Amino acid sequence: MLYYLFQYLNEHYKIPGAGVFQYITFRTAMSVITSLVITTVYGRRLIDYLRYKQVGETVRNLGLEGQMQKSGTPTMGGIIIILGILIPTLLFARLSNVYIILMLITTVWLGAIGFLDDYIKVFKKNKEGLAGRFKITGQVGLALIIGWTMYFNDNIVIRQEVKLPVIYDAPVTFHMRDNAPVYTQDIHSTKTTMPFYKNNEFDYGKVLKFLGAGYEEYSLVVFLFFVIVIITAVSNGANITDGIDGLATGTSAIIGITLALLAYVSGNTVMADYLNIMYIPNSGELVVFAGAFVGACVGFLWYNSYPAQVFMGDTGSLAIGGIIAVFAIMIRKELMVPLLCGIFLVENISVIMQVSWFKYTKKRYGEGRRVFLMAPLHHHYQKKGYHESKIVTRFWIICILLAIVTVITLKLR
Repeated sequence: MLYYLFQYLNEHYKIPGAGVFQYITFRTAMSVITSLVITTVYGRRLIDYLRYKQVGETVRNLGLEGQMQKSGTPTMGGIIIILGILIPTLLFARLSNVYIILMLITTVWLGAIGFLDDYIKVFKKNKEGLAGRFKITGQVGLALIIGWTMYFNDNIVIRQEVKLPVIYDAPVTFHMRDNAPVYTQDIHSTKTTMPFYKNNEFDYGKVLKFLGAGYEEYSLVVFLFFVIVIITAVSNGANITDGIDGLATGTSAIIGITLALLAYVSGNTVMADYLNIMYIPNSGELVVFAGAFVGACVGFLWYNSYPAQVFMGDTGSLAIGGIIAVFAIMIRKELMVPLLCGIFLVENISVIMQVSWFKYTKKRYGEGRRVFLMAPLHHHYQKKGYHESKIVTRFWIICILLAIVTVITLKLR
């Protein structure tokens, strides 16, 4: 909103300094600052309100050190994160941008599903919360909206260099690169970034190339399938990771910073040319949203670090996981998610391994056996005697390393 206000003031009244709102970097900085203020200053008030309403976490005794002391800690703190994302984005981003619209829908959509789950747990005294099938239905529904819009919306294109023969019915333009003209087209495509593959680009349509002529007609189905898998996996991965103080919040902030960097270079024609990566027109605006996301996570960490004064609950964890997944899809870096979100992936796999092995051994030997002392993985290390703070810090370090490797892969051909 402020973007449009200052744009109007700059065009009609030439107010000094009003033009600074045209710069993504400035609006991103303002987005981060505003988000931090909202989550730290007003977050305290919301925590007090949740405590007043006795919106406390019900903790099961799993034999973990210090676990029972957390009983009664306010939950549903994800509301703080969501407000810290929505308000700065509405203030500083270009709301006509289709990428921003999709990110706002994602935040509200998954935040609502998580809120409903927490509401059932806290106020209806049902520890199971919202049934798993309804969560999955909500995640799949969002994935279909995102995938369908990405495929058909006229404003979502990629810019690629024209190579003869010209096969796309789109206007051809040119710009200068190293004093030489480069001809380009803005096209609809199911291409995405894929490390260690030819030119680091992969076309979903080619998955069905074995079908022969006409396989391109089914590229939408393949694309939607990948979008559904990525959104549900990352959203649930963040939900599982949110098991000890500050783990999911800090990890998400690191991932958010990396995605902001990737969005900036992907939406900047000069940087995209220099790095020889896919240029996505208008996607640079996502950096403003990413700034709000990182600010909200860091601000929430003020209260969520050990010992936590508030838990985000599913309201926050489902939302931040979905935001990360959809953001990666928007900038066509979703196939880099298994590397960038390696912490979420390992936590997910640890649960799958534990449950699968337990069921298999119980069926075969009559008693269930475990791979880990306890799943998810962070609880395994708690059982081994590691303090929460040490586990969280080491997971953060690993996440930083994964983020660096993710960025480096952009230059590996």
